[in-house]
Amino acid sequence: MSGEQVAQGLGPHVVGVRIVVRRVLPGERGPTGGPAMTDLLGTCLSWGDGVCVVQPDSAPGLEPVRVPIADIVSGKPVPPRPSLRLRVEPQAAQVRALALWPGLETEALGSWLLRRSAESTARRANSVLAMAPSGVPGDYESVVAFYEGHGQRPIAAVLPGSAEDDLFRSHGWVLESHDADTVFEIVSVAQARRSLPRAVPAGVDVSLEGDDRLVTASVRTPEGRLVASGVAAYDEDWVGFRGIEVDPAERGRGLGLLVMAELLEWGAERGATTAYLQVLGDNTRAFSLYDGLGFVPHHRYRYLAAP
Repeated sequence: MSGEQVAQGLGPHVVGVRIVVRRVLPGERGPTGGPAMTDLLGTCLSWGDGVCVVQPDSAPGLEPVRVPIADIVSGKPVPPRPSLRLRVEPQAAQVRALALWPGLETEALGSWLLRRSAESTARRANSVLAMAPSGVPGDYESVVAFYEGHGQRPIAAVLPGSAEDDLFRSHGWVLESHDADTVFEIVSVAQARRSLPRAVPAGVDVSLEGDDRLVTASVRTPEGRLVASGVAAYDEDWVGFRGIEVDPAERGRGLGLLVMAELLEWGAERGATTAYLQVLGDNTRAFSLYDGLGFVPHHRYRYLAAP
């Protein structure tokens, strides 16, 4: 196909857009004896003078590929490539989030992780993390034995509709509570900091207490009354948040944003590039706060428990 435009939506308008093109390889033959063809996926850098220039996804550091428009058989725009942080598997993202629970006891069960805490009753600290195949025989029986051996009700954190979800349900496990699924959200630290308002709420003081790995932000009135707080943890280049709380009588003043601003700054000072948090899927008030900072869903998960 020749000309300055080809079928299926390609043309000068796709410059700067991620595209896929199927092109003929001149002088080469395919397995059936016809012309050989290949697909190219990448960002269109230019379109004109009979040439489409594409920066391949597979080789971002190499020279762009010049494709004669006459050799293009078909093509179309495709969705942008997910960021590296969005391509992290849910199980791996959850393992990073363990930094928020410094007193956690963990034990590997293949790729699963048995979690238990003597300091917290939170489900995140007292459940098996099962968001990928364990790879070991008898995994279900081992989970039950571990938690029953510690006098705890067995609980599993699983991805909705996954093989692990099906496995535990096949043994009669049910939703641990009537809570909505939990959403694991992430954003780049730089984007979140750019989204923060510059105005600081009046009449409050904020303080940080902790170390280089875990810190608590507290917002108090001049009289010393605690009106907002939150916890952050840093590990490698990720900073996570939990327990972002505002006194109901003080809502609407931007105190939640003040807590997030302090904790984001603390994480950035330690080199964090990715921020994450977890929130129940029906917590609309929290989502209105975090959406404004650029957080996007990474994955959803739920807790199942033995009946």
